[in-house]
Amino acid sequence: MTGFLILVVGPSGVGKDTLLAGARAALADDPAFVFARRDITREPDPAGEDHRSISQAEFESNKAAGGYLLDWTAHGLSYGVPAALQARRDAGVHVVANGSRATLAVARARLAPVRVVAISAPPALLRARLAARGRESAEAIEARVARAAEHAVHGADVIHVMNDGPVTAGVAALVAALRGHK
Repeated sequence: MTGFLILVVGPSGVGKDTLLAGARAALADDPAFVFARRDITREPDPAGEDHRSISQAEFESNKAAGGYLLDWTAHGLSYGVPAALQARRDAGVHVVANGSRATLAVARARLAPVRVVAISAPPALLRARLAARGRESAEAIEARVARAAEHAVHGADVIHVMNDGPVTAGVAALVAALRGHK
């Protein structure tokens, strides 16, 4: 049986990186799951996602060589989930990846079986989290909050997780959602 590709999606500020790090730690001894380490064309950020930082030229070269199961561009950056993870899926392991809502149709069509965990948070909490990061202007934050409301995720393969409480509760909800997709 092929393992699921489980895409964890949601707008900036919902806490995907924090919840994924907690779920990775909670499931470290569970051989049914592996967590993808994405290639991203941005510098490493100790406070953010553990990713492999690469140049745009290296990204394009990897993409042309079929090096990604799934790839996309957003906010001026390129993201790729390594194709090498397909071997783990072929062995029945579920691959958990921080994904993009914009790639769900492609993933569902090309990479079945796919499951989706959609993380959300109330608009006021999104604003506060984005402001605390200090990376964007108030106008950019409002644009992100508006986009979050416009791009709801639906489908029979989706589990919704509201991340509006303590980190431990959000991690527990994500772990439960991941186990529910098994």
